[in-house]
Amino acid sequence: MPHSDLKDKLINYFLKFAELTQEEKQAIADSANILEFKKGTVLLEQGQISKEIYFVLKGCVREFYVIEGEEKTSNFFTEEQWVISLKSNTHKTPADHFYDCLEYCTLLVADEEKYNPMYEAFPRFERISIDILQHEFAVQQDMQATYVTNSAEQRYLNLLKNRPDLLQRVPQYQLASFIGVKPETLSRIRRRLAAK
Repeated sequence: MPHSDLKDKLINYFLKFAELTQEEKQAIADSANILEFKKGTVLLEQGQISKEIYFVLKGCVREFYVIEGEEKTSNFFTEEQWVISLKSNTHKTPADHFYDCLEYCTLLVADEEKYNPMYEAFPRFERISIDILQHEFAVQQDMQATYVTNSAEQRYLNLLKNRPDLLQRVPQYQLASFIGVKPETLSRIRRRLAAK
């Protein structure tokens, strides 16, 4: 996909949150740093301080933790989702997780040097950014709540309903980790549901 189309995709995403003037649309397009990453690229390692935020234009990024030598998948970010290590990025503290590209990814890459001048030139962007952040936080909060209130089977059914594309894009052992079970338990859940 040409970068001009990807920039249009980015502008259309912002339009979901606010009307934009032609000048504001142009500022977004001009400042968009769109980069491509090979499958397997590590965007952030545990212990690094996050300096960049990403917006997924194409591809899938996984967030995971390493606990006692075992990878625990906590999230997948796909098209039109932000990848932000909020605590590390905001407070300049080492990240406690990893981000890696599960697929060939096309990402908008932004850092303070890029977005601070935009906030100065277009103060309204700060408000729009807060609205986007609040939206993302609400989505993550809902997802986290399902881990406390739902069974593993319910979490899998939620995945089927809300993010069915992940079942084709993500290895089963990572999906199992994401819903908090072992791969063999996920296989049993899938067999049980298929038999219904």
